[in-house]
Amino acid sequence: MFASNTSTLPITGLAKASKNEQNFIGLHFFSPVDKMQLVEIIKGKETSAETLAKAYDYVQQIGKTPIVVNDSRGFFTSRVFGTFVQEGLRLLAEGVHPAKIEMAALKAGMPIGPLAIQDEVSLTLSEHVTSETRKALQAEGKDLPRSGADDVIETMIHQFNRKGKAAGSGFYDYPQDGKKHLWDGLTHWKKDIDISEQEIIDRFLFVQSLDTLRCLEEGVLESVVDGNIGSIFGIGFAPWTGGALQFLNQYGLSKALTRAQALEAKYGERFKAPQLLLDKAKSGEKI
Repeated sequence: MFASNTSTLPITGLAKASKNEQNFIGLHFFSPVDKMQLVEIIKGKETSAETLAKAYDYVQQIGKTPIVVNDSRGFFTSRVFGTFVQEGLRLLAEGVHPAKIEMAALKAGMPIGPLAIQDEVSLTLSEHVTSETRKALQAEGKDLPRSGADDVIETMIHQFNRKGKAAGSGFYDYPQDGKKHLWDGLTHWKKDIDISEQEIIDRFLFVQSLDTLRCLEEGVLESVVDGNIGSIFGIGFAPWTGGALQFLNQYGLSKALTRAQALEAKYGERFKAPQLLLDKAKSGEKI
């Protein structure tokens, strides 16, 4: 068997370099590995049932919690987590005060703010992943539209030379003799924008939960349970909700549909309700 720990590259493509594609699988661990309980197991198109069973056993033997997902770019966890970070960067680009963004994320129940986590990941890595994703999609005849988040990343790297925590400076300053704090140069994006804290919280929670529902609808996720467990233990989605899909159930599917439609009208297609939400809201069933 051969397993890759990649967090975004499609397993089916990587498996083509293997002599036996049936024996190739994704085992996506989360950082820091000693603290993060989840392992996302990714099946490639050719991954055999035997390879999947061995991988599942292995994850349990080392005391971790497995979820199984189907192959796609970013799989489930990296894809949905990306929507959270991107939303934070979009808010900054819109002119929202960075401290307000970080605080709203914490109040939503996320363990860390999107600007802080972007520093941890590194801005250069995010720029590289976005660039490679755009190229891969263009090769398939699709496109990845630019957003305010892309502009923020590019400005931080190429204008301000701030590349993230490992490089010593990003959205935060990292003094050797004190606690990290938000960089005062972020006033570059400051505008007089009137947005409530609850609106920011809703944007963080809905952008992730709606994309989780899309993962279920598209067959990336095979079960609601994996979506809820994976969202809490893999990406730190607000634990009080019971998970990204349970958040919608708890909110009330009809109310969640109405809220999603209002967010879509105001902020765009990333808040568009998946057909599955429309169907469940109409039937009165839970997700």
